Amino acid sequence: MKVFLTGGTGAIGRHLVPKLVEAGHEVSALARSPEKADGLQRQGATPVQVSLFDAEALAAAFAGHDAVINLATAIPSTARYAFRRAWRANDRIRTEGSTAVAEAARSAGVGRLIQESVVFLYPDRGDEWIDETVEPDVFPILEANLVAERNTREFGEQHGAGVVLRFGLFYGPGSSHSDEMLSFARKRFGVQLGRPGAYQPAIHLEDAASAVVAALDVPSGTYNVCDDEPLTAREFTDAIAAAVGRRPWLRGPGRLTSLGGRNTAALTRSQRVSNRRFRQTASWSPRYPDARAGWAAVVAAG
Repeated sequence: MKVFLTGGTGAIGRHLVPKLVEAGHEVSALARSPEKADGLQRQGATPVQVSLFDAEALAAAFAGHDAVINLATAIPSTARYAFRRAWRANDRIRTEGSTAVAEAARSAGVGRLIQESVVFLYPDRGDEWIDETVEPDVFPILEANLVAERNTREFGEQHGAGVVLRFGLFYGPGSSHSDEMLSFARKRFGVQLGRPGAYQPAIHLEDAASAVVAALDVPSGTYNVCDDEPLTAREFTDAIAAAVGRRPWLRGPGRLTSLGGRNTAALTRSQRVSNRRFRQTASWSPRYPDARAGWAAVVAAG
């Protein structure tokens, strides 16, 4: 396929571009600077400098492509996560950006649109499994995701295949949040988000990238992409500690995370999310079935 990728230099994108090229796809990717363009070229992709918010220019860039993969985001740092204003750039990308991408894909006659989203849209269900039939329970910082999802569904209903991938918490090489967690763990501080027994769906970035490649062949729909076995907050913290070989002396912020109100609700809910639908539809399975295996691999890779 000829594939156009936005977010190709982001957390997933840096893992995805080589996988797409290795799979035999011809890849073009949005680049916002000469440095990022050089990086894409080294990975085998053709960089394209175009605004994510210019539908007309995007349509020209998308022309002749079979699929568009929209992974563009601007997630704030952990320190700024609880502040609503820190999400403005990401909101614009998810709303105005996704609207322009979908419009351009339609105008260019692209046959498939894949949109990144998150599983944190789901409500707290305790230890009950959550699949794609569960209705979202959305709070302010995630409302923009529903706009992006709606744009993709409408594309699928009217023009081709529209695929939404709801990802768990990213971890692995290239994730700034992972770097922060590992740094704290080596200092014997265990970052534990939410109450100890709350389930936290996660996905290693390598597995997230392989899922996007697999999504080039699935029918329209919404799919959860996360580990086979979501760990609880305490188990997730223990997995990081085991990987670095340092038992934590302190843990936090734990239940105090809830003091951030609904802006931190995604970090405190218990979401035991199932990836069964995507596994069965795409014949995909994660290389790292849970965060224990994933964190061990992250540390081993240096």
